[in-house]
Amino acid sequence: MAAPDRMNDLLAAPNPVDGDVRHARRTPRGRGFVAGIVVGALLLVGGGGAAAYFGYRMSLDNNMERVDAFADIDPTTRPSAPAVEGPTAPVNILVLGSDSRISAGDPTAWEAGAQRTDAIMLVHLAADRKSAAAISIPRDSWVPIPGYGEAKINAAFSYGGPALMIQTVENLTGVRIDHFAVTDFESFEALTDSLDGVEITVPDGNGGSVRQEMNGEEALTFARERYALANGDFGRVQRQQAWMRAIVAKAKNSMTEPLKMGRFLEAITSSVAVDEGLTIDRIQDLVMGAGDMATNDITFMTAPYSGTGRSADGQSIVVLDRATFDPLMKAVAKDEVPDFVAANSDAVDVLPAVVQ
Repeated sequence: MAAPDRMNDLLAAPNPVDGDVRHARRTPRGRGFVAGIVVGALLLVGGGGAAAYFGYRMSLDNNMERVDAFADIDPTTRPSAPAVEGPTAPVNILVLGSDSRISAGDPTAWEAGAQRTDAIMLVHLAADRKSAAAISIPRDSWVPIPGYGEAKINAAFSYGGPALMIQTVENLTGVRIDHFAVTDFESFEALTDSLDGVEITVPDGNGGSVRQEMNGEEALTFARERYALANGDFGRVQRQQAWMRAIVAKAKNSMTEPLKMGRFLEAITSSVAVDEGLTIDRIQDLVMGAGDMATNDITFMTAPYSGTGRSADGQSIVVLDRATFDPLMKAVAKDEVPDFVAANSDAVDVLPAVVQ
């Protein structure tokens, strides 16, 4: 760990990857990855060693755009906050990938109908800070959207921005959302390369598996693929989750490398817009509370679905399996996810160790 004055020089110096973060190639797929990393890495790479990095909280905090995500939501229509017996409460964060992070953070730039979310993830951090769950909700899931009837869930962001998206997810799940993050996809490759690449376990073609090291460009290609996958978009979602798991693992293993972590934290905080309550101080509290959490304590899964279908107006949609989805979300609301997953392992689509 670098001494404080060295860390100060490091984070004050020009960021070696900042230009890449801001000017990397745009792509229409997978923008939710980087938002997920905010809650997957900043919240989960904690431990005593993380404290030194947050000594420069103002620099990191100023990097993040702010979204007044909850201002237009009627508090009487929201799910109740869970009763808390211990010193900490569970935390639920809605993370999105959108065509435009900037317009989400700047209300004057918002244009109704101009943005949709390409990736939607509900991240649950348990009250005891010993486990977490990252649940991907397919973007084509056919759900009720307040004031608009039924539509694909990603249309909620287009119709009404962050507030309507939060309302839609809360109404669908019965889970109270505590924080919100949204990003575009400009920083995918640079974020991966800031950690000098990641390792993802894939089939070796002979019935076994191999840990494959990928740089940013290779990870991007891996995560974007869907047409060659037997499960199509659902397989692509698992590849996205595998990338996130690899990022979290690499970040945890890099905590003692200040130059690398400086690049990584700069890349993350420069790539997202978050609600006004998700300050760097709030993040630090969550990080320190989750200091003993290992990568294997994070369950990555896809929201239960029964398949695809067609809406009445002919759209291709994803049909959620409400018989499993609703109990899963009750488990999230009651902070009982590990018990639910253990008791319903055959019904829950959990990310496997080896990703196709």
